[in-house]
Amino acid sequence: MSRTLDHLQIANVGPIHEANVAFGDLTVCVGPQASGKSICLQLLRLILDTGYIHTQLRKHGIDWGSDIDRFLDVYLGQGMCQIWDAGKSSLVVDGKPINIANLATIRKRDASPRVFYIPAQRVLSLANGWPRPFQSFSPEDPFSLRDFSETFRLLLEQEFTTEFHLFPRPNRLKREYRDLLTQHLFAGFELYVDRFGAMRRLVLRRNTEGAGIPFLAWSAGQREFVPLLMGLYWLMPPGKISRREKLTWVIIEEPEMGLHPNAVSVVLLLLLELLRRQYRVCISTHSPHVLEVVWAIRIMQAHNATAEDLLELFSVRKSEPMSRVASTALKKELRVFYFKRNGDTVDITNLDPGAQSKEEAGWGGLTEFSAHVNDLVARVVQQ
Repeated sequence: MSRTLDHLQIANVGPIHEANVAFGDLTVCVGPQASGKSICLQLLRLILDTGYIHTQLRKHGIDWGSDIDRFLDVYLGQGMCQIWDAGKSSLVVDGKPINIANLATIRKRDASPRVFYIPAQRVLSLANGWPRPFQSFSPEDPFSLRDFSETFRLLLEQEFTTEFHLFPRPNRLKREYRDLLTQHLFAGFELYVDRFGAMRRLVLRRNTEGAGIPFLAWSAGQREFVPLLMGLYWLMPPGKISRREKLTWVIIEEPEMGLHPNAVSVVLLLLLELLRRQYRVCISTHSPHVLEVVWAIRIMQAHNATAEDLLELFSVRKSEPMSRVASTALKKELRVFYFKRNGDTVDITNLDPGAQSKEEAGWGGLTEFSAHVNDLVARVVQQ
């Protein structure tokens, strides 16, 4: 499958009645729980990475015998085969129908992934403060979680074999990102690899001599973010290498999970770094903060704003490296799709609060409650 995939149509798959998604450089999916966002993103990955997924599953001793139902259970998680109705379900990529049987039957092995997927369940990748290997998960668990955890483990065990100081590191992330993360997420603590007996584990320390704070004693946001940070380390190799191997797509489910709005802003700034490195990025979110940033960038694009204007949005130092990030972001195509409860999708990319469409004006339901509160309070005050 071409890595230049631009348009995905999904019909009658699980909660999705008809999804019609045209991907930009950054694509944001919003909608209520169980509306099909994750299914859409996982199917996107399956289409792009069929050979890699098959290779990894068989490498770890998993065999589905080319049976579609068994494969969907292995890939999406136990019981998820029920989302596919052989008589009604369909996938269309760039106008061409996709035969689901071809996605379950391996045609050509490809060991190089095109997509890096950071799942919503990423916190489960850590057990006792260390990433779990692929085979430590149940066969019933989704492939996206198992594969992410295995990659997280390989990163620590292959690229940090002699390094015990993980964050902040001068050769990982720009100084501006490190400073913002230290301020808004780590509160002055640093991330280390520690030994507890014969076991390695991740800990937070205020200084090199202090006692390490174990994983389960971290804040909820820190527990959610560290796996995401390690995913970003994987995507942003040190040195002059812009991207990891053949990866061209990044999918992140709910990057805002557990984070204060200031920390969410830093994560969104890191997503702009991914765009600078020429990744195509897809995210799902329940955060109006994410859409506020997307809306602001689109307004800036329409009014020929400068890189300095965009950096001011994030309250980040206007250095030359960050100006390049902002300049690139202002040239990128940003798109937003709302997955409705009735199973359809709506393109709400313009995010116009005055739009006739309730879906667009309410930003896919993310601002409806705030608008309701404002209207109610105004009415009460006027009484």
